[in-house]
Parts: sequence; structure tokens; C-alpha cells
Amino acid sequence: MSHLLGLMRMGDMSDGRRVAIIHYWLVGLRGGEKVLEQLCRMFPQADIYTHVADPAKLSATLTRHKIIETRIGRLPLARKMYQKYLPLMPRALEELDLSGYDLVISSEAGPAKGVIVPPDAPHLCYCHSPMRYLWDQYHVYRNGAGLLTRSMMPVFAPSLRQWDVTSAARVDGFAANSNHVAARIKKYWRRESDVVAPPVVVDAFAPALRSELGGYYLWAGELAPYKRPDLAVKAFARLNLPLVVIGGPEKTVRKLQGVAGPNTTFLNKVSFETLKYHMSRCKALIFPGEEDFGIVPVEVMASGRPVIAYGRGGILDTVVDGETGLFFREQSVEALVDAVERFEGSELSTAGPDACVARAGLFGVDRFEAGILRNLKAIGA
Repeated sequence: MSHLLGLMRMGDMSDGRRVAIIHYWLVGLRGGEKVLEQLCRMFPQADIYTHVADPAKLSATLTRHKIIETRIGRLPLARKMYQKYLPLMPRALEELDLSGYDLVISSEAGPAKGVIVPPDAPHLCYCHSPMRYLWDQYHVYRNGAGLLTRSMMPVFAPSLRQWDVTSAARVDGFAANSNHVAARIKKYWRRESDVVAPPVVVDAFAPALRSELGGYYLWAGELAPYKRPDLAVKAFARLNLPLVVIGGPEKTVRKLQGVAGPNTTFLNKVSFETLKYHMSRCKALIFPGEEDFGIVPVEVMASGRPVIAYGRGGILDTVVDGETGLFFREQSVEALVDAVERFEGSELSTAGPDACVARAGLFGVDRFEAGILRNLKAIGA
């Protein structure tokens, strides 16, 4: 209940001001949208601007706000092919008329921060990540893209990078979701930022009884290439240990089934209740990708279970190696196999939930709200 008490205490932070929240695109509910939901609770009268929105895939928390699309939303098949219109997004942002707003908050992982704001309106950017497909993950995305996209990326990427750096200078202050992202903001945009972890509703999760624990490991999330579900599936085929994989899309599930061992179970997308069930009963979460923050590991720790993770990225902010999880240092099947074998022989495999639950409690809603308010105050908002 602590986050609910915090919300009641915090109340409406608009204080009579007109607030605009800029979010890159609204076509589902993932980590970035969970942050946006919390910003909407803090500023219930805010208007949302985004390149493209699919209301059928959004929560009531978001749809009760006025949502305005850029001209990208009026282009053919924009809800499905929005990323193909990336080169047009900078101009679309700059065309938005934000006159009359007293405060602008941008939520950046795709193009969002590049709006032109009134001279007396503070602009805070909450950065989930500088665009990976322009910067550190450029070659990963290009190598995994189709022929047309792969051929066009070198054409458009240089000008997009130039705009990305230039538009960073328009922002009054940056809040980064992890130290990993803060370092990339400094590297690519040459701007300092304050770390504010995303809001995780940790009170929604609870440990299972020891007698209820299962004998399987868990992988959960979108089956995107950079999250490296392939490493988990291949490693557990070699280990011959049970693994439950939760997530889609189905075409990726079918591909992974081709390299999976007989003890790997694919559940595709599941309900929140089913997800919580497996988070609280698994032996450990397998987290082989490099994430900007990583909400799923915090949710698993809030469920009382440890995390076996690739030791780079936002995971270094959340999991304590040797206390609430175990790191491996190379993204390879061999390194993950070694990590699981080390975990099996360690005290972590039989430890109670207390350390994990306490660690997860550091990333609740109250701390996020306090961080946003701290950054607003720093830019005079």
C-alpha cells in the first residue's frame, strides 16, 4: 500500500499549470508506457503528444487524457509501420504548437525531446534511452533488419544523429532511468543527467511459500533479439534443466522451439496473474540481455526470487551480485551455463526472499515521484 499512500499524499502536481507530455509512440504497454502512466497520475490534466497512438492497446490511465498525434499518425499504416517513418519524425515534432503550455515533459526512447517549447516553459526530458538504433546498437539493428531497411539506414542515420544531438541542447534538464543511460547521455549528447529509476509497483508482487516453489527457471519479456532469449534457450538445452519462457511474438517462439531442449516450456503471452505466479515460484530469473534499466528483474526480486543476469547495463543498478542474484560477464551460451551451475551450488539457490524483497523496495513509485519533483525543481518548474 505504500505507493498508494504516496499517490494520495502527492496529489495533482499540475498546480493550475498547462502541462504537455511528449511520448515517442503509444502502440502498447511496455516499460516506457508504465512511466508515462505514472507521469499522468502526477499531472492528471496533462495533454499527451505522440507520433502515433492505438487507443485499443492503451490503459484507461492514458486514454482519459487528451492524446494528440503528430502528422506521422495520419500516414498510411502508421500504427503498424510507425518505425519506418523515423526520418520524418524530427520535422513532425518541430511542427507541434506547444504555445500556451507552462511545462513540457518529454519521455524519450524514440524521437520525443525535439519539440519547440515556449521560452518561459521548462522542459524536462525523462530518458529511457538515447535511440539505440542510431547509437550503440546501430549495427545490431541494421544487421537484423530487412533488405530495404538495411540499405536505407546508412542514408538517414547521419542526419538523424545530428538532429538528435542538436535537439538535446533545447532541453533544460535530463533525468535518466539508470546510470547506464546517464553514461550514454553524456557520451552521445554531452549532457549531464540525474538518475531516477522507473516506478515499479513492487507492492503488486509477493513471495510464494517455500513449499510452493517450483524446480524451474524463468525467462520473461518481449522476445526481442537484443534481450537474447536465444542464449537462455540454448543454455538450458545444454544444461537439460527446466526453463519456462513467457513472451511473444509467436513467430519468434516458433524459431526458438527449433533450438530448445525437451525441458523448455513456451507459454507465449500470459495474464498478469500467471506472470506473477511464475515470478514467485521460479528458482531464478534468467536475464541474458543488456537493458537500459530492466523492470522485470525488479518485479522478480519483489516476488522474492533472485536473478541470473548478464552483468552490464541497468541491471548493475538493481541486482546485487552475490546477494540478490548472480552475474555472468560474457553474452555466450558457455558463460550462462557456467552461471547457472554456479548458482545451483550456491547459497542463493536456497536463500529466503527477504534480501530480494528489500532490494526491490528501493525502486517503488514514491522514489520515482520524488526524483521527478527534484528534477523539476532543479530547472525552475
